Amino acid sequence: MQNYRRIVAVWGVVLMSLVVVAAVVAGEVVKININTATAEQLTALQGIGSSHAAGIIAYREKNGPFQKPEDLMKVPRIGQKTFEKNKTLITVQNPKKRRGQTVTDPSQITPAARAPGSR
Repeated sequence: MQNYRRIVAVWGVVLMSLVVVAAVVAGEVVKININTATAEQLTALQGIGSSHAAGIIAYREKNGPFQKPEDLMKVPRIGQKTFEKNKTLITVQNPKKRRGQTVTDPSQITPAARAPGSR
């Protein structure tokens, strides 16, 4: 069972990497939101393995969302070189909050829950 999980995890990383590579080749820049990305998504970045991804997630859970891409270097063991390799691939869009709930997709907010006069 543990081997099966490893195989699934490896294939997940491979597929995420292929998506990033395909988008770059196609001329599209796919940015990874380091405030909402899963560990699997973070491992698609250069020099970010599973332990670094876990560190990024632990850092943002403890300290709140990153305010700017450069804040990634505040994570232990992530330095200037790793940041430079990935600076065009990361973004720090903050998730929208509604009544204590994190919403990453504004379409999830029902019209009744929107503020009066907003769209």
